[in-house]
Amino acid sequence: MLDYVDILHKLIEAQKQYIAIDQEELFEMKKEYVITIQTALTLTGALLSEKLGILFQVLCLFLGMMVIDYITGMLASKAEAIDHPGDASYGWSSKKGAKGIIKKVGYLCVIAVAIVVDYVIVTFSGKLGIQMPGTAFMGLLVTIWYLLNELLSIIENAGRMGARVPEWLCKYIAILRDQIDNDHKVDQKGKT
Repeated sequence: MLDYVDILHKLIEAQKQYIAIDQEELFEMKKEYVITIQTALTLTGALLSEKLGILFQVLCLFLGMMVIDYITGMLASKAEAIDHPGDASYGWSSKKGAKGIIKKVGYLCVIAVAIVVDYVIVTFSGKLGIQMPGTAFMGLLVTIWYLLNELLSIIENAGRMGARVPEWLCKYIAILRDQIDNDHKVDQKGKT
């Protein structure tokens, strides 16, 4: 007579061994994918860093500040909702969040346009025989301007969360941003 309990134990052991082998293979596959993704990101970062120079570092900083601004904006909205429990105008909403993301995509589009303008100026000035005293820097300037706006927004969000914010820090960042605007104004005739 067959011992069904013994057979059942053997089947369970075989299943456990199969699962263990399957998990090891899966882990190795995941490890290969991670290494491939890390390699691709490293190569992409190195290429962008080589092509964009200092702008790449500022763009990375800007992207990080965009994420922090978004997170602090959500937290500030939550803090305001706690402070004003009956008022629907306070608090987080998906509409506000979507609008914030769309605005940040707009920032990236403007920066992309400035980088293209830099490329066009550098590429065609040499072909036209115009000597540039350096390389064009509109992409860098626009990115720094938006970076300063993100820093101001993070500080405002921290204040909305209840954190004390040094007033001089807000003024200093605003002065830097305004200085960029004032130093690079274009008059009606296109002159700076």
